[in-house]
Amino acid sequence: MMLEEAGLAAGRLHTLQRLYAAFERRDGEAMQALYAPQATFDDPVFSLHGAHEIGGMWRMLCRSARKRSRDEWSLKASDLHVEGDRGRAHWEVSYLYGTADRLVLNAVDAEFEFTPDGLILRHVDHFDFRAWAAQALGWPGRLFGGLPPMQRLVRKQAADKLARFLASHL
Repeated sequence: MMLEEAGLAAGRLHTLQRLYAAFERRDGEAMQALYAPQATFDDPVFSLHGAHEIGGMWRMLCRSARKRSRDEWSLKASDLHVEGDRGRAHWEVSYLYGTADRLVLNAVDAEFEFTPDGLILRHVDHFDFRAWAAQALGWPGRLFGGLPPMQRLVRKQAADKLARFLASHL
């Protein structure tokens, strides 16, 4: 039984390695393939249900990073760990954001749950929204990034943008 559990953990760890390798390449399609159809994703900006929505978010973000960030893009994943059906990772990303092309450096701690066959069932990313808003949104983010109305506005804008992306990339 211990050998079987070790094999499952290794497979799930490989899923995380593949996820971040695909993200580093800005390959949203490869990232989507690692999520179970009924997966969920949550972070301070998105709350998504199903591999279609989650994959759409990754495809949208990767497409934007390929177009805008070019040489400014970097991603480093570390501390990948799996125990049983749960995993975690830390990742840091640097990219250009918004029409002003502001450089954003974001540090993220991720939690995962996996299906028995090793797909991602639940993914939760934690990052400091206030710090992100200060970098990404300029002075409005610095002034109002710590307030719930700012986060609600960013969440609504992100949801609207994702809905438009999904509608145009069926």
